[in-house]
Amino acid sequence: MSDSNNTEKKLWGGRFKEPTDALVEDFTESISFDSRLYEQDILGSIAHSRMLARIGILTTEEADSIENGLNVIKTQIEDGEFIWSKAYEDVHMNIEARLSEAIGDAGKKLHTGRSRNDQVATDIRLYLREATDDAIELVKNLQHQLLELASGEIDTILPGYTHLQVAQPISFAHHLLAWNEMLERDVERFNDGRKRINVMPLGSAALAGTSFPIDREYSCDLLGFERPARNSLDAVSDRDFLIEFNAAASLLMIHLSRMCEEIILWASESHKFITIGDAFCTGSSIMPQKKNPDIAELVRGKSSRVVGNLSALMMLMKSQPLAYNRDNQEDKEPIFDTIDTINASLRVFAAMIPSISVNRENMYRAALNGYATATDLAEYLVRKEVPFRDAHEIVGSTVHYAISEKKNLPDLTLEELRTFGTMIDDDVYDVLTLEGSVNSRKHLGGTAPQQVAIALKAAKERLLGKPQ
Repeated sequence: MSDSNNTEKKLWGGRFKEPTDALVEDFTESISFDSRLYEQDILGSIAHSRMLARIGILTTEEADSIENGLNVIKTQIEDGEFIWSKAYEDVHMNIEARLSEAIGDAGKKLHTGRSRNDQVATDIRLYLREATDDAIELVKNLQHQLLELASGEIDTILPGYTHLQVAQPISFAHHLLAWNEMLERDVERFNDGRKRINVMPLGSAALAGTSFPIDREYSCDLLGFERPARNSLDAVSDRDFLIEFNAAASLLMIHLSRMCEEIILWASESHKFITIGDAFCTGSSIMPQKKNPDIAELVRGKSSRVVGNLSALMMLMKSQPLAYNRDNQEDKEPIFDTIDTINASLRVFAAMIPSISVNRENMYRAALNGYATATDLAEYLVRKEVPFRDAHEIVGSTVHYAISEKKNLPDLTLEELRTFGTMIDDDVYDVLTLEGSVNSRKHLGGTAPQQVAIALKAAKERLLGKPQ
């Protein structure tokens, strides 16, 4: 519920003689979107009141009255009974005005030693800390689904591509583990950024601190921050942590977009490598035969809005002088949208993965048709003491001949192969098969099934937090 009555007395209105113009009120309000910070705002206010009681600014009874009043307001908000007013501009003033109305002078004392500048900075850090933890758990859930899918595909052969051209055969599980590596880096970035989120601005007041003998360490402990901010000027104006979070989210969405692009290709009629469950596809309004991978397409599309939000936040901050400026009101909608977008994308993507069935024969057939073992033939010749550049030329000629004869490399006779190099013997067929090619890459990080099994086990252990 909301009320746009602009005749209500502003909590900062003592210096002003005219009411705020209705256009200005509509233009400057943020309650329409920052009300979602109510829980963090109340949490920060309770900690602040306890600190004020600790240093003797409030009595214990006043602090208890404030805490009880704020908890009642929290319940009213969650029950949909709280009336938000544009006249009070934002979440902070709405809650403070309602508190003062409910408990009297004690409520009016709550803002002692703080400003909306350090209050909002504290709220958004509390909110983003929780959002970071949620994002990490959602990424890990997606990792779990991918690793489960990979567990059944260690021996499945898929054509690996460069330039979207068949390059070399690989294990499908190896490909899925490449996706997992991307997601592991995403988790690392969120965890690293969390350290800079978890710094408390409260106590910085408007920009210079306060003359009251506040105990910032006590407030810090109550709110679970790692430490208080060291510089009041920076604390109220810093939004680096928002940009960092959005940057990590942008990379995450870019990774999801790349995965979705491959899923879309694999599910296409031209590939038919996988089939996505009906519950995660949609149909066409005109073509009854269609089964569209809309979830993957939408996740791919939503990556653009997260990257756009990152650009918006960087442009927001690029020309701001110290300290706080009203521009920073514009930081919330982009970051809220980013949080909502990555959470929804991760949830639906993870739910889609178990619905995927793998068409192993089509994958294998595609790998056969692309001369994917040509590099293995070149490496075979090198082991026969042919210089690599000469081996490369020999194999290029061999592939050209195979194309003209409409044959795959393993289908060429030994006599045909020896026309390109007399050093070629019967053992060449050990490397010309897809299985031979994949199995030969048995070093750390390679695609040989035995190495993939080791890598998969290690990835599962990292996900569970087991020491390596």
